[in-house]
Formats: sequence, C-alpha cells, structure tokens
Amino acid sequence: MQIKSAEFIVSNSTYKKCPSDGLPEYAFIGRSNVGKSSLINMLTGVKGLAKTSGRPGKTQLINHFLVNKEWYIVDLPGYGYARTSQTSRKAWQKMISDYMLKRESLVNVFLLIDSRIPPQAIDLEFANFLGMNGIPMTIVFTKTDKEKQRIISSNVNDFKARLLHDWESLPNMVMTSSLTGVGRDTLLELIENINKSL
Repeated sequence: MQIKSAEFIVSNSTYKKCPSDGLPEYAFIGRSNVGKSSLINMLTGVKGLAKTSGRPGKTQLINHFLVNKEWYIVDLPGYGYARTSQTSRKAWQKMISDYMLKRESLVNVFLLIDSRIPPQAIDLEFANFLGMNGIPMTIVFTKTDKEKQRIISSNVNDFKARLLHDWESLPNMVMTSSLTGVGRDTLLELIENINKSL
C-alpha cells in the first residue's frame, strides 16, 4: 500500500462523538512511552502527524487520522501511566474500553509492546481483554533497534509463552522499528488485506 495522504481529523473523549462516516478504523494502543506516536509517523511517512513526547501520558483523547481518504488510524491514550490522578486513569480506562467494545467501525487493534523489556502483566492483561471480547488484534513489538537482538528475541519468546497460557493460538505479531522502518510494509500490507476483505 502506498500512503498518499494522512491528516489529523478530530480528537474526542468518547466513542460516541467519533466520525460517523463508517470508514474502517485501526486502533493503536500500548503502555505509555511504548513508541506509539513514532510508529504512527513512521507508518504514514508524515513527520509530526502524531505528537511525540518524552513525557508519558501525552495522548489523552481518541485521535483520528484519515489515511488515503479511505481508513483511519486511531491513536488511543497509553495505559499504565502512574503519574496521573486515579480519577483521570479511571476516565481513560472507561473511554478506551467503551471504544474497544462499542465502536462498530473498529476492525483491528494494534497492541504495541516494548521489545526491550520482559513481558509486563499489564500488557498481557490487555491482550487477554481483547481476546476474551473477540476484538481482532495484532501484536506489534516496538523499538527492536534499541537493544541487542538476543535480548529482543528472549523477551518476544517469553511474551509468546506467557500468552499461550491463556490462548490456543497466537495472534499476528510484527516486529517494528520507527527509526529504521522495519515492519512498515508488513503493517501496511495487513491493513490493505483487511480493507479488501470488508
């Protein structure tokens, strides 16, 4: 797939106010500081489309980016960021779960996992939440250029093993690097194939 255009459309605090045009939506979510904005910018080829920040918790709303006038990237708040009030965290959790469970235009969730660190309980819990609710997902390992390949492989294999405690078979998994562009073609091809099947 060739990206001809990508533009920010709208931010919302509830799925009810999201675009009503029915175009397919691909949600990107992960722990705070997992490299979500960088991945979105790498995927679209538009520098600064999604705002990157060294400060976790930057994304606080449901952000829609229209790609090729045909489908949306949906940038969701990162989960697991401790330095916000409990009230804010609960509001984010409700906003995210409502979007995941009730948004009819959602066709796939890209769950971003930091490949540099061992499996985190919060990531496994979120994967299981998606699985139990039958929400189509792809696991995207980020920052694969920022650690020794031996450590990356070990972390990825551990994550797979932990998932298989609860899953009969593993979901799609893609290795990515926002810096080198690894995984870009694979993700775009996946999106293209889903769009064709709709």
